[in-house]
Amino acid sequence: MFKLRHPFFNPPWRRALIVAITTIWGLVELFWGADYVWALIFLGLAGVCAWVFFFDWEDVPDDEQ
Repeated sequence: MFKLRHPFFNPPWRRALIVAITTIWGLVELFWGADYVWALIFLGLAGVCAWVFFFDWEDVPDDEQ
């Protein structure tokens, strides 16, 4: 679905930022939004990103895109 194993994500701060942004946005949707569907989408995306970026991550060579 998404190409999360890309050289752009090799620096850890970028991976942490993506997880933080999707988590925060999911919480914003959950607490201030009228529809829980978007909250579930963003929190699910945060979970998938956290899993790939922190538990299943191996650095990708720069020439592999």
